[in-house]
Amino acid sequence: MKTILIANRGEIAVRVMRACREMGIGTVAVYSEVDREARHVRYADRAFPLQGNAPGETYLRIDKLIAIAKASGTDAVHPGYGFLAENEDFAQACVDAGLTFIGPTPAVIARMGSKTAARDAAIAAGAPVVPGTQTPVLADVPDAEVQRLADAVGYPLMVKAVAGGGGKGMREVRSAAALVDAVHTARSEALGAFGDAAVYFERRLLRPRHVEIQLLADQHGTVLPFVERECSVQRRHQKVIEESPAPRMSVELRARMAEAAASVARTVGYTNAGTIEFLVDAEDRFYFLEMNTRLQVEHPVTEMVTGVDLVQWQIRIARGERLTVPPEQALVPRGHAIECRVYAEDPDQRFMPRPGRITSLHVPGGPGIRDDGGVDVGFEVPIHYDSMISKLVAWGADREQARTRMLRALSEYHVGGIPTTLPFFRWMLEQPSFVRGELDTTMLDTELERRAGEPFAPAGDGHREAAVLAVAASAFLASQRPAAAAAQPRSSTRGGWAAAARQAALRK
Repeated sequence: MKTILIANRGEIAVRVMRACREMGIGTVAVYSEVDREARHVRYADRAFPLQGNAPGETYLRIDKLIAIAKASGTDAVHPGYGFLAENEDFAQACVDAGLTFIGPTPAVIARMGSKTAARDAAIAAGAPVVPGTQTPVLADVPDAEVQRLADAVGYPLMVKAVAGGGGKGMREVRSAAALVDAVHTARSEALGAFGDAAVYFERRLLRPRHVEIQLLADQHGTVLPFVERECSVQRRHQKVIEESPAPRMSVELRARMAEAAASVARTVGYTNAGTIEFLVDAEDRFYFLEMNTRLQVEHPVTEMVTGVDLVQWQIRIARGERLTVPPEQALVPRGHAIECRVYAEDPDQRFMPRPGRITSLHVPGGPGIRDDGGVDVGFEVPIHYDSMISKLVAWGADREQARTRMLRALSEYHVGGIPTTLPFFRWMLEQPSFVRGELDTTMLDTELERRAGEPFAPAGDGHREAAVLAVAASAFLASQRPAAAAAQPRSSTRGGWAAAARQAALRK
């Protein structure tokens, strides 16, 4: 495996390229018109354009991606996450084109992509599932039958899209009277988002925790579960803060959840990286939720507490290597890690996406801090895609040190020109419930309701002053670069110009 095409953009494309560079593997980037100057394009060894901007004409176009892979001499494709990462047709197209798809087989992606088929697989593996319908409720099932099926599950319940994810096609129903309207709305949303209006019903657990198990599985039958991730801090079913290990997790419960996850993976013949998601109730009973057949956004917290590079292992498994990570290294955490997803959103405007040009940027560092970013000064965050610009991760010897390091890093972090979720995180990490680790999937929405619209970043606060100092420091350092560059040997300067010219030519 000499060259990998990364069929994605932004911070995850850069993350995969960094792994490739450390392994001596060449990289090929693809980019839409608005991503022409993006960091992932400049970081790659070569880059090829995808005409257009909308996802449907760029990063979701299987034919264009396969054509570029073949034209560039690529021999493998990494899908990242989002876009085509869980699309079995894309994985099959790679196989048909003689390319190695860095992920599970197309058949497994298809099986676990169906929420009802995945539930069946979990049941076959002996994993507990939330009570619910065992077969899809198709679009043509009449309302009377829909009502009968839901009554059998009981209320409150969740209506979920069979092909769903990310909270789309999902509705909570608290009583029988609200069922039919909720089903119609969920079907319509699911059809628009996934092209499939089928839904199913699950009993609604009250204030559950969202805990997931990372897996690696090689092509020789070894399945390796990792220490869990806590992903309960969610806003409208979207994760915003993740950490590992989960607060208040016993060693005994961790072992049982890890074994259940590994059993599901073995049952379906899983290979490469994947994640089993569970809901955990107040009595520490856990239930299979779904499987994500790809790398997760929150994979860095697992890497920080285990020392395992999950992306490199994805590549090594795709090359046919055997998993050699000791089970105790995967399951016994070393310290604690917390991740905040930094979005170009305005938390004072109901977290509305706020694309625009980044006019200044100061990224924090120091002990225990990792920033997986995908933007630079001058880049315009486009309206066409997910607005995440960075994943900020803090590691500490224990949860409290990780939390205080994260707060320090957040106070140093500055993004100029557009609103971001940074002020929200500075507030959230100081909430008493978060400090105590009393987490569940309803906790964030409850805390936001209590704020009653109070602004997150009032003028004149300490964080704003820290940001101003950070910008001033950044500007000073930038002013010193010309003199430093002039002192460099001529050969290194010429190499930089040559690289820039080569990249510019490739982007035409």
